[in-house]
Amino acid sequence: MKDKPNNPFLIAGYHSPSYFCDRETETKKIISALINDRNISLISPRRIGKTGLIHHAFYQLADHDQSVRCFYLDIFSTQNLYEFVELLGKTVIGKLDTYSETMVKRIATFFKSFRPSFTFDAVTGSPSVSLNIQKEQTEAGLQEIFDYLKTSGKRCYIAIDEFQQITEYPEKGVEALLRSYMQFLPNVKFIFAGSKKHLMDAMFSSVNRPFYQSTQKIGLKEIPIEAYRQFAIDLFSTYNKSISPVVFDYIYNLMMGHTWYVQYLLNQLFSLSQYEYSEQDVNLLITEILQEENATFKTYCEVISKGQLRLLKAIATEKKVSLPYEGTFMRKYNLTAPSSVKLALSSLIDKTFILKGEDGAYYVYDRFFSLWLAQ
Repeated sequence: MKDKPNNPFLIAGYHSPSYFCDRETETKKIISALINDRNISLISPRRIGKTGLIHHAFYQLADHDQSVRCFYLDIFSTQNLYEFVELLGKTVIGKLDTYSETMVKRIATFFKSFRPSFTFDAVTGSPSVSLNIQKEQTEAGLQEIFDYLKTSGKRCYIAIDEFQQITEYPEKGVEALLRSYMQFLPNVKFIFAGSKKHLMDAMFSSVNRPFYQSTQKIGLKEIPIEAYRQFAIDLFSTYNKSISPVVFDYIYNLMMGHTWYVQYLLNQLFSLSQYEYSEQDVNLLITEILQEENATFKTYCEVISKGQLRLLKAIATEKKVSLPYEGTFMRKYNLTAPSSVKLALSSLIDKTFILKGEDGAYYVYDRFFSLWLAQ
């Protein structure tokens, strides 16, 4: 069993099921889909918990069957197909098999485009593979990776996070190219995770797109307050600390249940020297956080127009707005014509400053930025 973390409220990475909150229904859906040969499109706003959920499902899959291989890659920073293939290669090659002379020969035979070379750690003797793919060999390298997976004889699960990024690549036909390989991998199943709902929906629900109806769709909402409250109380108790239901609910409601922001405040609260906490402690922490982020938030305001900033402040003040074009709301915040509000709203959504919730209401995505704007 892994050592207990110093702070049980993780804000990055995955430790073990003991430090992962709820998501029981979603975890079962993911495991069932993958075991039964269904690819998944997992869609949620950023920082709501999809990455942790993927690692949680992979942990359970590997725990149940140690022969399976689970791979995770985040392609948010990739700018083109070459970078995608390079990252996929680094994620998979050399990690599918345990080290042996046969494995070295197999990799050297398969990956001519990557020109793999092996090095060994001087202390542990553990091998690592270095890759060097030429840009003109990008598509050939992609095929080699998928052929390698297909002929491995191993059950593989691959999660590609921020999958909508492939729509930004300059190369044409990337979706069709990936689909043409992925649909013929009987032993490999994929989780296509993404945070931009409109792009992901278009990719998997539009009849003229290559990935149309190729996945089971799973969405993520906020963790229910009851489950999250009990999780927090239990973890504080494990470390001989205490948080009251009232204080937890105050945090949850202030952050509108958005997982990362709730978790971040719990992490900060836990790090305080006392063993019990009040709403005043939470407010002092938030004041400190807003001061720390002040320069960043000012920069955000500088990259948008005055009209967009006025709308952003109005939505932050209201917390949620269902009808931003409605006369009463517009007059209250001195907003101009509905057409101008619509244009500003569209731009703010595009830049991920504003999100549209499942209930159809608009809100500021960054919970701390929202509090800063509403001051």
